[in-house]
Amino acid sequence: MKLGDLLEKTEVFEASADMAAEAAGVAFDSRAVKKGDVFVAVRGFKSDGHRFIAAAAEKGAVCVVCEEKPEGDVPYVLVPDSRRALALISAAYYGYPSERLKMIGVTGTNGKTTTTNLIKTMLEHLYGAKVGLIGTNCNMIGDRVLETERTTPESCELQELLKTMADAGCEYVVMEVSSHALCLDRVCGITFEVGVFTNLTRDHLDFHKTMEAYAEAKALLFKQCRRGVVNLDDEWAETMIKAAECPVQTYSAQNDAADLTARNVTLLPDGVRFAALATGRLEKVSLAIPGRFSVYNALAAMSALMAMGTDIARAAEAMSACRGVMGRAEIVPTGRDFTVLIDYAHTPDALENIIKTVRGFAPGRVVVLMGCGGDRDRTKRPIMGGIAAKLADFVIVTSDNPRTEEPGAIIKEILAGMEGTETPFTVIENRREAIFWAVRNAQSGDVVILAGKGHETYQIIGTEKRHFDEREVVREALEQG
Repeated sequence: MKLGDLLEKTEVFEASADMAAEAAGVAFDSRAVKKGDVFVAVRGFKSDGHRFIAAAAEKGAVCVVCEEKPEGDVPYVLVPDSRRALALISAAYYGYPSERLKMIGVTGTNGKTTTTNLIKTMLEHLYGAKVGLIGTNCNMIGDRVLETERTTPESCELQELLKTMADAGCEYVVMEVSSHALCLDRVCGITFEVGVFTNLTRDHLDFHKTMEAYAEAKALLFKQCRRGVVNLDDEWAETMIKAAECPVQTYSAQNDAADLTARNVTLLPDGVRFAALATGRLEKVSLAIPGRFSVYNALAAMSALMAMGTDIARAAEAMSACRGVMGRAEIVPTGRDFTVLIDYAHTPDALENIIKTVRGFAPGRVVVLMGCGGDRDRTKRPIMGGIAAKLADFVIVTSDNPRTEEPGAIIKEILAGMEGTETPFTVIENRREAIFWAVRNAQSGDVVILAGKGHETYQIIGTEKRHFDEREVVREALEQG
């Protein structure tokens, strides 16, 4: 593809590169540059791509796209924003694959993974469609599962993935859209048929600094959607609605002013039931995932389909075909008289939700095993410790993914939020040992919540990613008695 064609939608200040030159590929990592590639110098958090322009040129890059002129005789294209340029150039290189797909984006602090999975299942059930999924747990092309490294891939990787999905015959792609992805232009150039906002609670303040900035980042999704769907019960709903540059539909479990509301909610140990009301029509809905948050996830998924023209009755019928998601209120079989449940709860709101959900059906104690990730928002650590102490009957404080932080220092910050509590707790820094302790000390009727890791089958200690599947650890603990 000619360089000029790659740059057709990118703002260019000036260029010394030959626009008729053939580009063999696009790269943003100098180590991956091949002869004939366009190298886009992106400013990262740990390194600046502009420092590696010479290395990319030595490897045979046809030109560099950058925000400042390179030294020496290197063909360049000067742009105001390299990240945005990377997204638009990548879209062009892969033939604008999102234009061949009906894109559905889901953003919010909690509920993204479950909601995207619900939407995928409903589309497949109702229309027999082949659906791509991009998210935290994994990426999927129909039934084929691909591993994933981050919630929303870098723009170049995302465009390649979308092309693969389009070429494989996908009609829809449902994707989680993180606040990082929106701020860092990873989804730049993509128009979503529907954008969905689930909720906004405390998280990622190490990156966004304030809740207001966090909300503004989420709201960016509604500037590139044809239709929006917003949870009217969330305190940041008005921010989303005001920022939207498209028609917005709302859903609620509390407010009759919403376009879709839940009535007569019944919470059960194995799911939820409610009546969905829209345009004067009432339909029974059943979802086999427990917890009040499941009502909101169901409403979000139904609203997304209804925004695209699906009848409420068909949307309600499709919800019955949906099942749980790995690492979200996931029951681990024990064969004993107590229950072990794995949940990805790694924010204050998510932890509160899962504990309250379990409290609603636990015949015995609610035991919470929890930690907090290292190199991430430190402000939520004492808050989460306080929530666990307030709502649980027993707390086991341990490690999550400590990364490059000292595990004991993270635990100390969690414990600060538990000061003065009368709730009994213990500290076991090693997560494997903590799970063994929890299983061996579980009493009849207890529900043990392993919070924070969810679908993850690894633990990051230092810079090393080690295999760690809590399901396997629970089985080992059971086998060893």
